[in-house]
Amino acid sequence: MTSSVGIKDVARAAGVSVGTVSNVINRPDAVAEATRARVLSAIKNLGYVRSESARQLRAGDSRMMGLLVLDMGNPFFVDVARGAERTARAAGLGVMVCNSAQSPAEEAEYLSLFAEQRVRGLLLTPADATGRNIEGFRRHGIPFVLVDRVSEGTSECSVSVDDVAGGALAVRHLVAEGHRSIAYVSGPPALKQVEDRRAGALQALAEAGLPAAALHELPSRRLDVTAGRDAGARLLGLTDRPTAVVCANDLLALGVLQEMYAAGVRVPEDVAIVGYDDIEFAAAAAVPLTSVRQPAVTMGAIAGDLLLAEIDAMDGEGHEHRRVVLQPELIVRRSSLRPH
Repeated sequence: MTSSVGIKDVARAAGVSVGTVSNVINRPDAVAEATRARVLSAIKNLGYVRSESARQLRAGDSRMMGLLVLDMGNPFFVDVARGAERTARAAGLGVMVCNSAQSPAEEAEYLSLFAEQRVRGLLLTPADATGRNIEGFRRHGIPFVLVDRVSEGTSECSVSVDDVAGGALAVRHLVAEGHRSIAYVSGPPALKQVEDRRAGALQALAEAGLPAAALHELPSRRLDVTAGRDAGARLLGLTDRPTAVVCANDLLALGVLQEMYAAGVRVPEDVAIVGYDDIEFAAAAAVPLTSVRQPAVTMGAIAGDLLLAEIDAMDGEGHEHRRVVLQPELIVRRSSLRPH
């Protein structure tokens, strides 16, 4: 087995001290041009790559930003990561992306990992509704920003979308299309986004003079296509089946759509469907899916900017925490339009 090339090997090959090699890597202007060229040639010939972990331990500083999301299987969070990466790269940082899979226990493990790796800062979509994981992470003194979550009752920066407004947009559209009985396929009740979208749906029903009972909730423990298919099967089993469905995200909506198609139920003629997030697959579905669009890439980029401001303020005073709330947009496609 070939051993890895170290800084001592570079120094030996270039005929200089280890300190000179270190200066070439970290403070090149402090080294004479001829010596610098000799060291760089040795680095190239030997294939030397400096140990980032060792550098972090010496400097107490990382060039990595952490990003912990609920579900990397959801394209929405992939877009959030794209936005965050764009901001991080512009600042000379990389992004370490991890997936809590909506599990508070896995979230706690990853938060410990981020602390061990001494990341420069963290972007976090919390899975733990109790806040205990965040409290434990806060003790490490690493700045963090909440993503897709409002920082109510906390001092952290956050960037989110007005999910109450989003839920209302979906239901107002369906009411305008003539629907008076609507199902809401929800997700884990501990997720505030799910509850806020439900609150918006009820708000829109009240505005239209309809009772809260006009919204029939079909709870689900997950926010994926399989859970959507299960909800679709339960919808089909209802004796007084609603004529429209609002889903807490697009993956659920796609699952409901698949179940309707398999059962020969026409969309939108028999059942209208509205999703949430407007992922790329929404427009490409067999029946193009109406969806509430969240500006996911923008959300990630803004969260990255907020985190960089937090990092810059670590040694200063007077930093003002910001809570950025973006507005959703309804993208209407065929899945919710009743034939006229």
